Amino acid sequence: MNLTVVGYWGAYPEQGEATSGYLFEKDGFHLLIDCGSGVMAQLPKYVNPYQLDAVLLTHYHQDHVADIGVLQYHMLVQNGLQKQDKVLPIYGHADDSEGLAMLDHQYTKGMAYDPTGRLVIGPFTIEFLATDHPVPCYAVRITDGQDTIVYTADSSYKPEFVSFSQAADLLITDCNFYQGQDGKEAGHMNSQQCGEIATAADVGTLLLSHHPHFGDREQLVVEAKRFYQGSVVLAHSGYKWKKQ
Repeated sequence: MNLTVVGYWGAYPEQGEATSGYLFEKDGFHLLIDCGSGVMAQLPKYVNPYQLDAVLLTHYHQDHVADIGVLQYHMLVQNGLQKQDKVLPIYGHADDSEGLAMLDHQYTKGMAYDPTGRLVIGPFTIEFLATDHPVPCYAVRITDGQDTIVYTADSSYKPEFVSFSQAADLLITDCNFYQGQDGKEAGHMNSQQCGEIATAADVGTLLLSHHPHFGDREQLVVEAKRFYQGSVVLAHSGYKWKKQ
């Protein structure tokens, strides 16, 4: 399983970049998880968006779904140019009926996932964990039968992340605050909490994502390493992960 970071900013993208978007690839299958602001401008660097096989959304905040409408226009235009009728499935939760309804378009189909069960999309099997965020949001645990990646999506710290992330090869965390700052009200974590989860869950690599727009972000790595002795990576556009 290959992972590429398409976007990693929280709230809004910095110039020339994107908010949340992660491309999972296996045996020619392309799954995009979250499609935030700027993702559609960045995605062609890694894959032709028309080659996407599925999209999955963790929740409906704009920094995770803002480019869904752009993707829908892309499908409309490309189907016309290529004289095809490809329909792209977009998976979302049904806790927000309006959010789910917006996933339907002429060439995209909204698909409600059951967060209490397992979802199979192509070569990937996905499990869910409800997060602590101002709106319904779900972390995902993704495996292809060989590798396992956990993405916390947006959340303040919750102990359940330890068991949910246990022995994952890669843990992608919401790291919107620095050590000592309290992100609970905003529904986000800090660098210390990310490091503590990675240690308790014995993960292979910790990838800090959903970055703040203030401070020296390299400090996030320094702080996380105080609590986790493994590999800590600061997310950046185009970061690629593949288990060695």
